[in-house]
This record gives sequence, structure tokens and C-alpha cells, in this order.
Amino acid sequence: MADLESKVGGVPPFPVGAASSEAVTSRMKRQLARDTNPELLLRRHLHRSGLRYRVDAPLPGMPRRRADVLFTRWKVAVFVDGCFWHCCPVHGVAPKANAEWWSTKLGRNVQRDRETDASLRAQGWQVLRFWEHEDMHVAAQSVQAVIFERRTQIRPQA
Repeated sequence: MADLESKVGGVPPFPVGAASSEAVTSRMKRQLARDTNPELLLRRHLHRSGLRYRVDAPLPGMPRRRADVLFTRWKVAVFVDGCFWHCCPVHGVAPKANAEWWSTKLGRNVQRDRETDASLRAQGWQVLRFWEHEDMHVAAQSVQAVIFERRTQIRPQA
């Protein structure tokens, strides 16, 4: 980076992590990190079914990582992944502007997801991931089935 800065008068031509335009910056600022429409819909379905959970909860043993919905008693972590941010095979798109930076960024997001899944599973957690475009009513039914199964297998933690 220092070499690059010296070539352009001390300022990198494209700051690391910077958007390629003001429109992109504005769009990124509006992007919700939590409480997206699919997350809210999933939570409504789960709540109506009588399930109680933690929202945007920290994950055990993983600083700065959080689950969208967490059932601590039954050790079930639920994630609703955005198609763009987590590279959905159906709807994920590769940005053309600043493509190398975005490729690295999105690839790291997916890698972090796999690391999170592996760490939670190693601790005895069940991990459920849904894409934002999936039917959240069906997703809630899947979560309910896993909770019901774990209720019969695992004694609740105090």
C-alpha cells in the first residue's frame, strides 16, 4: 500500500473499502444490517408458533459474529443470508465497478459463514441458513421441526 501511495502523491487512487460512486455509497448506507424484511417475516412466523428466541445475538466463542435468530436453550442458530452479500448461486451478482475489491469482500463473507458454521457445529449447535428470497413461512416450519427434534434429544441448558 505504501508503494501505491507514493506513486499517486500519498493518496491511494481508490481508498480501500470505498464505493465506486456516490450512488453506491448512498445505497450501501441504506442497507440494513439487521431487521431486514425476510428476517422480520421469519421472526413473526416463529413467534406466532409460540417459539421464543434471541435476535441479533452474539455467538458463543466468536467475537463480532452474530446470529439473526438464536435459540440458546436448544443450541440452534438461524441465519437469513442476503443474496448479494453472501453470493447466492441464484441471485448473487458480481459488481463490475471495483470488481476485484468486491470479489475479495464477498468471498471473505462466504468464507466467514463457513467458519461460523463449522465452529458452531463443533460446539454442538445446529445451524440453519436461509436465503432472503426463500419463503419465510417454509423456513419457519423448518426451524420449528429442528427445535421440536432437539427438544426431544437435548436437555435444556439452565
